Amino acid sequence: MPKRKTSKAQKLQSAKAEHEAWLASMGYKGGKSLRGKHGRRKGIYELPDLQKDLRPMPATSDKIAGNGNKTESQKYTGDYVKGIATTHKSNSVPITSREQAIQVAQMRRS
Repeated sequence: MPKRKTSKAQKLQSAKAEHEAWLASMGYKGGKSLRGKHGRRKGIYELPDLQKDLRPMPATSDKIAGNGNKTESQKYTGDYVKGIATTHKSNSVPITSREQAIQVAQMRRS
């Protein structure tokens, strides 16, 4: 006779029991349930009562606004890059030396 297969419910029940045993061996003692009275999810943190804890709105004169100035954009001020060459397919290449400019003019790669 062939072996009788275990049902899905039995597999789930044994897996749950095995998982509970593993949790107990790791020292887990249980925590708050995330399900409420009717099986719906509930939060684990208490929400403050905003009606009771209202503070008076501060006057706008005691707030100091930022000046709103834009930071200056960076500009290249050095002399390392001599220029920019455009090779085939509109590829821009920075030129840093005379030899490099000659190579680009002759369309050779360095």
